[in-house]
Amino acid sequence: MSVAEPRRIVLFRHGKADWPQVSDHERPLAERGRTDATVAGSRLADTGLAFDLAVCSTALRTRETWKLAVHELAHRPRTVYEDRVYDASPGELIAVLNETPDDVRTLILIGHNPGIHHLTDILSGSSEGDARDRMNSRGFPAAAFAVLSFDGDWKNLEPGKATLTEYWTPSE
Repeated sequence: MSVAEPRRIVLFRHGKADWPQVSDHERPLAERGRTDATVAGSRLADTGLAFDLAVCSTALRTRETWKLAVHELAHRPRTVYEDRVYDASPGELIAVLNETPDDVRTLILIGHNPGIHHLTDILSGSSEGDARDRMNSRGFPAAAFAVLSFDGDWKNLEPGKATLTEYWTPSE
């Protein structure tokens, strides 16, 4: 694959979590979170993107979100569960993305706020249509996702290098 071909990143926030008496890392999805994760998976399938790799936080709610969403996709990508995605800053998430193998063209990162929202904002040097305006007015609710495109290789991904091409929330 040529590095001249655009790469895609989908930044996907976990579905709405429940608040039982467990550690934050072990919080499960609420009923609405399970429903929204399935709907988000269907919408991800509608994008036509074929994911080469999924990088998912090890938190229970992200693992459950991905398990429900991936069933809606035509192709199940290789999935890596990464401790560093849990409670990560945008800089820490960029470091994880910079380690992506060169043969990966399209990656989905399943994580948490505020990191996912801030990462989307930081990476997006530009935006297509009204995607950035909608994201800024709605925030980044549970089970929302953003699609970004960039040229070059993963190790050179840095702030402002990507274009926000799509933004979706379960309320749409």
